[in-house]
Amino acid sequence: MVNKEEFSAAEFIKTQKKIVPEIIELLMDRYHILRMISYHQPIGRRSLSAFLQMSERVIRKEVNILKEQELIEIKAEGMNITESGYTSLEVLRSFIHIFKNLNSMEEEIVQKLKIKNVIVVPGFYDEDELILREVGKVASNYFKTILKDHVIVGVTGGTTMAMVADEMVKADIKHNVMIVPARGGLGKNAESQANHITAKIAKKLNCPYELLHMPDNISKDLLETLSKDPNTKEVVDYIKKINILLFGIGRADKMAKRRGLSDEEIEDLNKKCAVAEAFGYYFNLEGKIIEEVNTVGVSLETYKELKNPIGVAAGREKAQAIMSISRLNKNLTLIIDEGLAKEILK
Repeated sequence: MVNKEEFSAAEFIKTQKKIVPEIIELLMDRYHILRMISYHQPIGRRSLSAFLQMSERVIRKEVNILKEQELIEIKAEGMNITESGYTSLEVLRSFIHIFKNLNSMEEEIVQKLKIKNVIVVPGFYDEDELILREVGKVASNYFKTILKDHVIVGVTGGTTMAMVADEMVKADIKHNVMIVPARGGLGKNAESQANHITAKIAKKLNCPYELLHMPDNISKDLLETLSKDPNTKEVVDYIKKINILLFGIGRADKMAKRRGLSDEEIEDLNKKCAVAEAFGYYFNLEGKIIEEVNTVGVSLETYKELKNPIGVAAGREKAQAIMSISRLNKNLTLIIDEGLAKEILK
């Protein structure tokens, strides 16, 4: 007779798939419905039907079942998810992770990239943009689990980091934590600037923060002059002492465009096989420096010594950038979507 403790969740799901395979599909459908309601609430049946490309008849049947189970509530303005619904969503996420055997995929990527930790979020960002929210949620939850007393956290900018901040659940952090931007301002979108994201995360966690009022692509001469200002020097000193880095991973060509490089300069980087940009440099696939750039923030030397760097990314197009950056620090924890994970393993 099989011992209950030895019969793992993975084995149970494998057996369930053989005996009642239709249950898996039904669970996936209800997971997608719950998830969509949670992200768009209050939402009507017609809008939900359009988002999920399911008939209104099927939607009506499924939401009535979810309502009977008190996972959602239906009001005149639309449907909302309940606390019980949120709890069920988290359970379903874990179920899908096991069902898709993502643990095995995570181990494969750890071995291939030779880094500390990989977390694969179910779903394909290239097919479903909501997956970026899932990645942001998982990253924010993991980040909070490693916070300790007297740590300085560096946060970069970008769309992915903005989503991490959006999905960060409010909490009263009891640790003595300082949060600072890990790089200067880049691009024109205020919401994706490191300063904005730093302040947002700090306010959600009720901890102190500092801001760096300086563009990222500032010249070295001007940087040296501005760094003599006491307020700026204080922030720069914090950046040099960060213990945790929460950062997005950018493709070389796209980051070059954000920096305002000309088409000719971008083409030159492509010819040199640059695939990633970070910490003041462009790198090739092997993690070797191709070109230096003017930048404010975490230096390459600081990054290489970090014990807790957390890289977050979504989308297949970032596979080469990740493979490059992963060579710079073996302590890296990588949080990515399923589609990107499969692209890395290819």
